[in-house]
Amino acid sequence: QVQLVESGGGLVQAGGSLRLSCAASGSILRINVMGWYRQAPGERRDLVASITRGGNTYYADSVKGRFTISRDNAKNTVYLQMNSLKPEDTAVYYCNARFINGVGYWGQGTQVTVSS
Repeated sequence: QVQLVESGGGLVQAGGSLRLSCAASGSILRINVMGWYRQAPGERRDLVASITRGGNTYYADSVKGRFTISRDNAKNTVYLQMNSLKPEDTAVYYCNARFINGVGYWGQGTQVTVSS
């Protein structure tokens, strides 16, 4: 199993920045991909960005050029740097860790609110 603890959410004005952190513990050597998802009220949970063990990254079109995902293997932590935030980025952001066999784990979520 994997435990994920997120931090870094909050309230920010449009155009501002936030950095989310996700610290992993447990069976971390089995993690193949880590990602950030977000879910706004009444909406589905969507993938925002992900990073593989090898460092390959993926970004949703809506955040390309504004968000950057990175990982610090020594700290077992994944970060999401969010710049040029927009009101439509408002959501609960969830960290996800997935094993190569597809088994996945979720963090508890952290609220990001962007005011206009």
